Amino acid sequence: MWGVLAAVADPEIPVVSIVDLGIVRAVEPDRVVITPTYTGCPATQVIERDVREALDAAGYRHLRIETALAPAWTTDWITPAGREKLRAYGIAPPGRGPVQCPQCGSSNSREISRFGSTPCKALWRCGDCAEPFDLFKCH
Repeated sequence: MWGVLAAVADPEIPVVSIVDLGIVRAVEPDRVVITPTYTGCPATQVIERDVREALDAAGYRHLRIETALAPAWTTDWITPAGREKLRAYGIAPPGRGPVQCPQCGSSNSREISRFGSTPCKALWRCGDCAEPFDLFKCH
């Protein structure tokens, strides 16, 4: 079942799976538990639909899909592979240290806007290569 879910792409960032992002909380014999990246995430219903379609196609029609909002999702749940996929796609993964430009790796960057291309990202610009980029916000 985990393999089936690992093939379900995040609808807003298609290079990472919902497993990479830590959205899949639990896989049990009778259910799959997911937690959106934040409570008001507009992609939650799309994720639920995509999970249902993937499970049904793999013969797991009996599984319930439950959405759990507590405890709240955290960027700590993003896998190392997910962080690298975000970086390769041009999105700076969340971290505790200085923000590094996903294009050139420089830490000479600053926030342009707290609001990026989706609600879970902020817009930043690199001071060295001058490229704008999204930063996945820490939660």
